[in-house]
Amino acid sequence: MLPLSLELSRLRVALIGNGAAAVRRLVWLDEAGAKALRVFAATPSPELAKSAAGRLVRHWPGVAALRRAQLVFIADVPESERDSLAQAARHAGAILHVEDAPSLSDVHAPAVLRQGDLTLAISTCGAAPGLAAELKTFLGGIFGPEWQSRLDEISALRQSGRAAGADHQMVRQMIAKRLADAGWLKPPARKAARNRNQPEKQRGGRSCL
Repeated sequence: MLPLSLELSRLRVALIGNGAAAVRRLVWLDEAGAKALRVFAATPSPELAKSAAGRLVRHWPGVAALRRAQLVFIADVPESERDSLAQAARHAGAILHVEDAPSLSDVHAPAVLRQGDLTLAISTCGAAPGLAAELKTFLGGIFGPEWQSRLDEISALRQSGRAAGADHQMVRQMIAKRLADAGWLKPPARKAARNRNQPEKQRGGRSCL
């Protein structure tokens, strides 16, 4: 797998689906900055119709529409129709993601944590999406909203260093020093050790699947 960050505002994207999974994917695409986005739905749910608004096309895409798309997402489509749509999208030359069908997909959609321009993506290559979601929640407790202003500060530091003639390695050292001085990357404090003799059911805390 090759992890990349795509500039969705420059790509033509098609979302195909009807219901809740398509709504979630639409929110995900909107948060990622998709601009040239069309939503194709044969029987859209009221929530999808509201969220898609003027981008909604109330039928499945034809060959011409798929050829215009560079990136295609399929969700909430009956399997018999899903497979044919996936095949058509691939033949049209689009990069394809099919919800819950890694064997049909060219890419895997990661769990994404956003704090302003800071984006952390967690992927298991489709093996365990639930684990990726739990890791996103865990990292959200470490990288909170304060990281937007921290990123702004580091960006300004980088720009001033480059303007002063610092090369890549020197800028890296400047950033590392600022992070160390601020203590922003200190490991989170460990929880108190559990009593090994305490029954598991009394230990509390939350279980992860």
